Amino acid sequence: MCGIAGIVGKADERVDPGDIHRMCQTMVHRGPDDEGVYTQGPVGLGIRRLSIIDIAGGRQPIHNEDESVWVVFNGEIYNFPELRRDLETRGHRFYTHSDTEVIVHLYEEMGVECVRNLRGMFAIALYDRPRRRLLLARDRLGKKPLHYAWWRDRLLFASEIKAVLAVAPGLAEVNPEGLLQYFYFGYVSDPLTVFRQIHKLPPGHLLEYEGDHCVIRKYWDVPAYGTRAKMSEEDCLQELEHKLDEAVRMRLVSDVPLGALLSGGVDSSIVVALMARASRGPVKTFSIGFQADEFDESVHARRVAEHFGTEHQDLLVEPNIEETLLFLSGMLEEPFGDSSMLPTYYVCRMARQQVTVALSGDGGDELFAGYDRYQVAMDHRHFDRVPGWMGRIYRQRVHDHLPSGTYGKNRAWNASLSARDRYLDDVSILPALHREKSLFTEEFLLAASRLPDPLGQFRRYYDDAPASDALSKLLYLDTKTYLAGDILTKVDRMSMATSLEVRVPMLDHELVEWVTGLPIAWKSRNGTRKYLLKKLAERLGVPSAALHRPKQGFSLPLVEWMKKELKEQMLSVLLEPQSLQRGYLKPEVVRTLLSEHLRGRRDRSALLWRMLVLELWHRNFLHAATTALPQ
Repeated sequence: MCGIAGIVGKADERVDPGDIHRMCQTMVHRGPDDEGVYTQGPVGLGIRRLSIIDIAGGRQPIHNEDESVWVVFNGEIYNFPELRRDLETRGHRFYTHSDTEVIVHLYEEMGVECVRNLRGMFAIALYDRPRRRLLLARDRLGKKPLHYAWWRDRLLFASEIKAVLAVAPGLAEVNPEGLLQYFYFGYVSDPLTVFRQIHKLPPGHLLEYEGDHCVIRKYWDVPAYGTRAKMSEEDCLQELEHKLDEAVRMRLVSDVPLGALLSGGVDSSIVVALMARASRGPVKTFSIGFQADEFDESVHARRVAEHFGTEHQDLLVEPNIEETLLFLSGMLEEPFGDSSMLPTYYVCRMARQQVTVALSGDGGDELFAGYDRYQVAMDHRHFDRVPGWMGRIYRQRVHDHLPSGTYGKNRAWNASLSARDRYLDDVSILPALHREKSLFTEEFLLAASRLPDPLGQFRRYYDDAPASDALSKLLYLDTKTYLAGDILTKVDRMSMATSLEVRVPMLDHELVEWVTGLPIAWKSRNGTRKYLLKKLAERLGVPSAALHRPKQGFSLPLVEWMKKELKEQMLSVLLEPQSLQRGYLKPEVVRTLLSEHLRGRRDRSALLWRMLVLELWHRNFLHAATTALPQ
């Protein structure tokens, strides 16, 4: 795992190696082992390396035989051994044993289409000197980040935004459209960022920059849902076990210590079961717990670890998180409202003390319909009977005139919507332009009303989903938005903050393509979510207690923490004049939300958490980016 960066300028200019070094220095946490820089005329490539494969010989940037093609690469290519063998039969000569070198030779054979043959997680920057072509590529599902921006006729790119700002601090202009998405969803969805002129390269996309011509295009998408030929349950189970076993085994290749993040849930337990079966010695597993029993999964993780004979370590997280939150808000380049980033960070930090690589169970919920919200959406289909005209009348003429806190007010809004918009409302926390207008200042609402609809791209994903049933449409929507924008962003940022590489076998793209094609009944059946995955877990011997308990995820006891341990920090941050004068939420609303929560009248923890994270981001990242960097 690494951090990459680079600059491409005009043909007659020269990129300063010092600029590339400055970009790399902002990402030492992503690659503490080594730094490499290549500059040639108008092009500069840089990398911070976390050494995993070919530790001694795999230094980047890496080139082909005549040094006409150069590459920097963040990630892992799991099928590189077979690709290398094929390329060697075609006459290509290798000077390292790393997976990175496969990329330059495969590019020589296939051009930009080479990424279609890569099986893994990656963000790639490749420069073809004879053609003066830069190729940027991001893996199919968005496991690895890649940002780009135009600045003074130069193309800048990097794994992290802070690397771009290191050489172009003038780009630190807040993007209201990205900020509006944060209020809605708690993250900023691709291709937007919270900075107006900095963009994310979306998952499954390429950027080609040749001469003065730049093209961004999609090279992969989730295939059609439910198109696979009918199979028996036994055949499905055998095929799923084979594909998932292969995905896990491919991710066990490493020249450094390796382990697993174990929550004790279905997905991570299956991954550990397959790792234990494939490993010669005990698997190292890691989990965290909380003092509050309803949030503590460590007992379930220990039960799974004992069953599969792992070397298990768990950590009880104390609620003194102020220092960690301050640190992470400085590391995060965008406001990020998923509170599970904290336990993710803690378990990664603990694992890094013993291993450099860890496997996780992320992705199973989007593949096999595991989230509670899918069941809620299916249970609320009876609202489809509400006539559209009636719903519009309620939203346009009634809702905003009801007093705040009116019982059933938000439920009535939700029931008045279409199935698509009802789901988007379910997953929105602060929908400023919809049901929560009363919380925001008039100035903010006026500015926001001139922006593109924050739900627009989400609606298009739902409408264009390659699926005929409602649940599969939701799975596609979440794969394109929540998975990449929240789950994988969280895993990448929190693991890289501790210099830990996390691999996600559930999101092997060949497995994803196969599971996507299964009929929806194999994923959700008679109220049982992850139906086929749970059947596989039973076959692998996962303890039944791990399979038939309520889903927890990495949730936090925020309700109580905000009344006790986090209370002083929350009050001191949110009630300070500079916070109240940001111009987003009405100051009286902020005070009311705090009062309601602290007095136990209503659970406002989700709203307050996002407000707290946004303010800390303003102070600890944005302010630093706009004042500490040279202009």
